[in-house]
Amino acid sequence: MPAPERTTLPEIVRAGREILEDGGPSSLTMQAVASRVGVRAPSLYKRVQDREALLALIADATVSEMSVRMASAEGIADLARTYRAFAHEQPEGFRLTMTFAASTEALARASQPIITAVGDLVGPGEALEGARLVTAWVNGFATMELAGAFRLGGDIEDAFEFGLKRIIAALTSPVSDSQDRHSEPDR
Repeated sequence: MPAPERTTLPEIVRAGREILEDGGPSSLTMQAVASRVGVRAPSLYKRVQDREALLALIADATVSEMSVRMASAEGIADLARTYRAFAHEQPEGFRLTMTFAASTEALARASQPIITAVGDLVGPGEALEGARLVTAWVNGFATMELAGAFRLGGDIEDAFEFGLKRIIAALTSPVSDSQDRHSEPDR
């Protein structure tokens, strides 16, 4: 008769996410996860191949949660604020999503709301490019903010809203026929 299962893969991933947020990447060990879910470390290997596989599962779970939040946001401004708020609530998970640990499929699901919202502004032909612009800006802002890089004074909320308004304005302003989308910007 097989031994009763003492933990599940979702419990392992949830414990890994908690450990990651509590202590950063160096605290995420198979032993720490095993202790959190109440089993011995070798038991985890029945469910998860190794730490790298665990990181991939955690990244996908984090991206999935972010996807759910993004799906309920309306418009680019709300999406950007939701993305930034998520980065503040789960900074380690947010950082992990920007690595190769997250699957392409999970990232594609998370990207869909922003691609759709940007596509509503710029049209489907430039939706992906516009979504990359918005995502790169919000990601860069949040990453710098989490790292404490904004030390020159001023209000960070005002700076975020300023940048967000400018990004939206750039997306909604028409590009003249003389401006080729692949030409170098004016200097």
